[in-house]
Amino acid sequence: MELSEYTESPDYDRAKELEAFDDSRTGVKGLIDAGIQKIPKIFVRPADELVEELSLQCPSHDLRPPVIDLAGVGVKDQREKIVGQVREASREWGIFLVTNHGIPSGVLDGMVDGIRRFHEQDGEIKKTFYSRDRTRRVKYSSNFDLFQSRAANWRDTLTISKAASQNLEPEDLPAICRNALMEYITHVTRLGEIVFELVSEALGLKPNYLNELECAKGRSLVCHYYPPCPQPELTLGATKHTDPAFLTILLQDQIQALQVLHDNLWINVRPIPGALIINIGDLLQILSNDEFVSPMHRVIANKEGPRTSVASFFTGAVEPPTTYGPIKELTSEGRTPALYKEFTVPEYMNKFFGRALNESGLQLFRL
Repeated sequence: MELSEYTESPDYDRAKELEAFDDSRTGVKGLIDAGIQKIPKIFVRPADELVEELSLQCPSHDLRPPVIDLAGVGVKDQREKIVGQVREASREWGIFLVTNHGIPSGVLDGMVDGIRRFHEQDGEIKKTFYSRDRTRRVKYSSNFDLFQSRAANWRDTLTISKAASQNLEPEDLPAICRNALMEYITHVTRLGEIVFELVSEALGLKPNYLNELECAKGRSLVCHYYPPCPQPELTLGATKHTDPAFLTILLQDQIQALQVLHDNLWINVRPIPGALIINIGDLLQILSNDEFVSPMHRVIANKEGPRTSVASFFTGAVEPPTTYGPIKELTSEGRTPALYKEFTVPEYMNKFFGRALNESGLQLFRL
């Protein structure tokens, strides 16, 4: 594909094209439904990014993030082994897959199917959920940073937000995927609490340490839909980024697209049937004082599709806001001094969402 045809002419009005796309309220799927053969210019990555891609290739021996079997997590000897695996994976990768996590396959499949049905339902119904208002608990949109990013991403998103003090009523959710959402939220919430116990122990703390800090309380489900792309080499499903959360649990279908940056190489996070992906977020990297890492990751575009994924972000106490910072037990005498200043979750989120997706918020809080 020649990039010359996408070179901006003096009369090209990017802002106007962005506004027209947003005003359509039909997202990327609306473009595919209209039968486009070439992606609009607003989705084309800048030339410097495409050149940089040549220096960040996956190695031939195909590294893979760790896979941790949670069977036996309630048995002392096996739990110690699992905690050790979580510690190593969180230090070296910041991302790992878990199997035997306790969520039935029917619940996982129902969730993937429900999100796909939401995005593929009648456009007029879907438009009623369209919004860029961050305070809305249930909303559909395409690219939260549409007007800040250098290039739009090839995806649409249904977002379900639940602060620690809020109850999520069934009638708040889209009817077409309501039951699947309610059932999945119940299961993934419990799994999150278990993972926080393991991460606490991996940091040398008591099992309930992070749960007592209410790290598992605030939650957002970000339900992505990636339509097939006619020119995947020119765009991305999700720009490289780190997660603005303590922890992310990701459910994805079987289409390969997620990549994590490891030792300056983009490594495929290959789907494993029934497995879920655990991702250390920015807020946990701060609490751990850089002992655990929040990895840069991205989603490539595909001609194959649609691809569906559900990211469950555990964002901690928002209302009333709790002050977080590097854990004192990890910064006491003889250990590394605190590397970050204290913050509240709303403070972190306001800074994160005021920037383009590919700009990590960690540096804003580093001392």
